[in-house]
Amino acid sequence: MTLAGNTTAFATPAAPDVRQGPDVLPFVATGTGNSHSLNLLVEGLHCGGCVAKIEKALNAEPDVTKARVNLSTRRLSLAWTGSAARGASLATLVDSLGFKTVPFAPERLERGDADAERRLLRCLAVAGFAAANVMLLSVSIWAGHADGEMGPATRSMLHWFSALIALPAIAYAGLPFYRSALAALRHGHTNMDVPISLGILLAAGISLSETIQGGPHTYFDSAVMLLFFLLVGRYLDKRARGKARAAAARLLAMTAATVTVLEPSGRRRTMPPDQVPRGARVLVTPGERIAVDGIVETGSSDLDVSAISGESVPAATRQGDRVFAGSMNLTGALTLKVTATGADTLLSEIVRLMEAAEQRKNRYVALADRISRAYAPVVHGLALATFLGWAFLAGAGWQQSLLIAVAVLIITCPCALGLAVPVVQVIASGRLLQRGILLKSATALERLQDIDTVVFDKTGTLTEGHPELIDDGGWTQADLAAAASLAAASRHPLARALCRRAGAVISAGDIEEHPGAGLSRAVAGGVERLGSKRWCGAEGNDGAPHAGPELWFTRPGLAPVRFRFVDALRADAADVVAALRRAGLGVHLLSGDRAAAVEPVAQALEIENWHGGLSPADKVARLHALGRDGCRVLMVGDGLNDAPALAAAAASISPASASDIAQTAADVVFQGDRLAPVTEVLTVAQKTRRLVRQNFALALGYNVVTVPIAVLGFVTPLIAAVAMSASSVLVVSNALRLARRDR
Repeated sequence: MTLAGNTTAFATPAAPDVRQGPDVLPFVATGTGNSHSLNLLVEGLHCGGCVAKIEKALNAEPDVTKARVNLSTRRLSLAWTGSAARGASLATLVDSLGFKTVPFAPERLERGDADAERRLLRCLAVAGFAAANVMLLSVSIWAGHADGEMGPATRSMLHWFSALIALPAIAYAGLPFYRSALAALRHGHTNMDVPISLGILLAAGISLSETIQGGPHTYFDSAVMLLFFLLVGRYLDKRARGKARAAAARLLAMTAATVTVLEPSGRRRTMPPDQVPRGARVLVTPGERIAVDGIVETGSSDLDVSAISGESVPAATRQGDRVFAGSMNLTGALTLKVTATGADTLLSEIVRLMEAAEQRKNRYVALADRISRAYAPVVHGLALATFLGWAFLAGAGWQQSLLIAVAVLIITCPCALGLAVPVVQVIASGRLLQRGILLKSATALERLQDIDTVVFDKTGTLTEGHPELIDDGGWTQADLAAAASLAAASRHPLARALCRRAGAVISAGDIEEHPGAGLSRAVAGGVERLGSKRWCGAEGNDGAPHAGPELWFTRPGLAPVRFRFVDALRADAADVVAALRRAGLGVHLLSGDRAAAVEPVAQALEIENWHGGLSPADKVARLHALGRDGCRVLMVGDGLNDAPALAAAAASISPASASDIAQTAADVVFQGDRLAPVTEVLTVAQKTRRLVRQNFALALGYNVVTVPIAVLGFVTPLIAAVAMSASSVLVVSNALRLARRDR
């Protein structure tokens, strides 16, 4: 629900620094009467647990009617009843949970995300450099310890070199985790960064103590390697969320920067779209994108409404018709009476649908990420328990106990477990890339494995997405050439299709374009017309029925000529749909096109479950209905109007010819004019599941066998390092079978 009306600005005393200086925006609550709403940007969000914590605290407030946090955009949408100033205390409540709230502004979000990505990348580079060098030193130390040829002085020197490299790297590269952990602890809470920070700092601190005392063993390498892999995951997560935000930002950018408002006095005034009042009259000229929702008062034109309905053919629009923000005015000037602006437009509703769907999708977390979160407390706890057991229960000296604990720490390094999923994904991605298929989401293959229903869009997905002239015998080459000489003066898609078929065309002179109707030219004996049947006066010449678009061409003294167009099916669409059915998958067709245009496609492909004339919200609602019935849905679509559905489905695929918004919202993008990549992706996903399960079995089996041996003291750090590397090689070799099968 979007609340509009009175606007109240207020400051939150808990975070005065946010509202000082030239770059400051006030918190602004909007509302009518007793209801108010507020959008905030929440800094410090890392996982679904953070979202749940904020929403639980806010929804516990009796006057709060809505509290939704989007993990991708970090936007907190609040609605409450009572005083507008209540928003300040609600923002303070979020701050008290260990987060930071600032006014939501897209430019602030983009600038902050870019800075955060650069900081993470610097930390990742420092950790990677340190890990590589410390590991080289550690190998030398382990080798010298094993053969007994390294003296204490040499070993101590190498330990100090390791400390000089590792400690500054740990101090700098770990800052993203330390700051988050401190913020949580300062407010009496914990998050996933607390055990991570403790594990890294304890490992580094004990290693430094051993180095100062001249001890034989340190594990700077384990601490730095752990930090490096954690930073890789954090950076990739940040990049993925940035792409999700970019999709919504580009969609909102489809509205014009300014609107021409016609004042009652006749004066024209330009102003931002969100400041145009309802009921105002605005002028939209040809070639201009509509920035508000409204009703046509005067004028007629052709509108490109693919962003809203998915209809590939421009819609003729005249007085009394409703138009929506995001549509492109192609031919004639229009005067609109504004019915909705800003956040109330249908285009903004599409953005909200995308954000809500992406938030639901966050529950699909890769298993490898869950293991990484559990690594620090489990592994360091096991190493500590081993040390205490040998030191106090077995009576071994603290040096020997520490040596065994170090071996446990190394041998339990989750490299094999961490590689179990990523290495298969990398090989699967390479296999798909060879076929022109790009995986855009780290969890796409995981979600594609459970698909049991495939939903297709029509235009540009099952079909090629552009009209082509049908050679139906109702026209001659002379008719085509004469009509194309008029069509050459227009940018209408049907006129362009006519010209493509005619080849080299010379435009006739003195052509007049009639918005929403067609083209005309005065000739000897009368007027030539190319356009709609009614405008050309050809009502009594219906001929064979045709559900697709058509143009009529009339000339003085000659019978009217009809040119029929069709959006042809992709060459292998029927084969792909049949293959999906043979695999036991349900197939549906949901389109924004007219039902009359959708039905022939559904019949040709033998798709029984089809619907036409659907809005973006209608498509999302039908996907939710399938989900409630227990279906795991794969959405295949290409239009701007498909973006919310692509985000709402369990998994989604778009062709490379799709709009930028659809490609960004989709999990998979494929090249070429064929649909075969849809079946290829599903096949690879099934093979990937089998290999991932095998890899986890191998990695867990390695730990089951080697960890007890290490705890019992039969493994040195050198042997532990070799065993850890061997387990990783085994997992990688198993994953490579996916590539070998492909060859």
